[in-house]
This record gives sequence, C-alpha cells and structure tokens, in this order.
Amino acid sequence: MKSAGQPAQKQTQPGKESRMDPQPESESPHYKGAEKFKNKVVIITGGDSGIGKATAIAFAKESADLAIIYLSEDEDAGATKQRIEELEQKCLLLKGDVGSKEFCNEAVEKIINKFGKIDILINNAGEQHPQEILEDISEEQLRKTFQTNIFSMFFLSQAVLPHLHEGSSIINTASVTAYKGNQLLLDYSSTKGAIVSFTRALAANLAKKKIRVNAVAPGPIWTPLIPSTFSPEQVEKFGTDTPLGRVGQPYEVAVGYIFLASADASYITGQTIHINGGTPVNG
Repeated sequence: MKSAGQPAQKQTQPGKESRMDPQPESESPHYKGAEKFKNKVVIITGGDSGIGKATAIAFAKESADLAIIYLSEDEDAGATKQRIEELEQKCLLLKGDVGSKEFCNEAVEKIINKFGKIDILINNAGEQHPQEILEDISEEQLRKTFQTNIFSMFFLSQAVLPHLHEGSSIINTASVTAYKGNQLLLDYSSTKGAIVSFTRALAANLAKKKIRVNAVAPGPIWTPLIPSTFSPEQVEKFGTDTPLGRVGQPYEVAVGYIFLASADASYITGQTIHINGGTPVNG
C-alpha cells in the first residue's frame, strides 16, 4: 500500500469505481471467513461500491446473504452482486433513493418477500458537497445532504425494526469529520455528528430488546466519493496527512462492521469504532 496520495482524477457524483485509478481494494488478501453469519440476512445501503461493497463481500465470506441498496450505479452494483454470488451467497439489488421514506418501506418489504427475515442493517449511504464558505451552501444542498445521510437512517431503521430480534444489530457509518470537522464539508460534518448521536440514542432505546446499535467512523478511504467530490489536486493529497501517511482501503474498514455485528461484540452497543489511519479523536 502506497504512502503517497492517488493520481489526480475527477468524476461526477456519485462516482464509478470502475473509473478509479487505482481501483479500490475491496478484499483483504488475508481475510478468511468462519461462517459467523451463516443463515443471516444483511442489508447494506450504498453497497454497490467503496466501503459498502467491501463490507458486503466480507459478510458474504462469512456466509451471509445480502440485500444491497444503491442509488444509480448499475455497473458497480452488478459487479458486487456477481462477486457475492461467486462466494455462493444470495444477493438482492434494490435501486432507489434512501432519502425517501416510501422507498425505504418498499425496499424492506421486498427484502422480506425475498429472504423472509432481516438480521443486520448497515446504514452506509452518504453524499458530500464541498463548499469553501458557509453562505454558498444552498438550502437545496443542505436538505439533500441531511435527507441522504441521516434521514435515511431513521427511515430504514423504522422500516426494519419490526423484523429485528434479540441479537440483531444496526451499524451506522459516521466519519472522522463528526469529531474533528472539515472546513469544506460543513453540512456533511454536521450530518455525521448527528449520526453519532443517533447511534447512542437508538442503542439506549433498543437495549431492552437486546438489539445492539453501533457506528464506524472512517477516516480518508479510497472510494468513488473522493474523485467525484474533490478537485484533482485534492485527490492527489488525499489521506497523506494521517499518522500512517496514506489513504485507507475499503477492506480495512469492512472488518469493523463484521466485528460489531458479530457475537464477538455482544457487550458493545452505543459505541463508535474509529478506522482513520491513527488520527486522535474525542468521544
């Protein structure tokens, strides 16, 4: 793994993994599954690429069946589905906007019709739109960022909850920006802070039902969101300011979701795991 940044490149949102240089690393060369989630059904939003894709593949290696919700990138979603099926697990693709409560309800209904149950929900979908000054954040951008990043977590959790049971797990994707902020991502950072609070509150709310709720807070990870968000110059330097001096790969984050969803984390709820290359954070 390189310690320098990535080659300068630019895409439009939401970005395509197939166009990235170099390709993100979705699978660890060392990871071996142990059937930790045999006969389990996992939902992953934003599961077509990046962290979501790597996490979906890791769950498939642990013998889980997957329902992947994605916005529009059919090619990336198809490649992820193909890899899951190569691992001899089932995969249902659902295309739509998780910022819509109606879509979330319909998606969960289709998942139940397909698999008959839901065991784990991973709220991972997100978007970001850099702006150098506060006044440039339009009302439309503000509403859309919150709709996708945090409203979706409420909508999907509400839709999924009647189907969860003791031992089930919800895991939300937060970010290092929730703790240290980002001068170009004011609205995005705000949503990620909301996700941390949502995680803590929902964990307390569901504790009596023995349903655990946790979060993963990634630092700079090489996903399609990066070249589709930042300038080529920023992409070149992305991740080089971490203590480890490099960008992280999606598979390095995926193991956090596997751990938090597993029985190995049975006494962990309301917490956030920081996978960020060594950046100290509070909380």
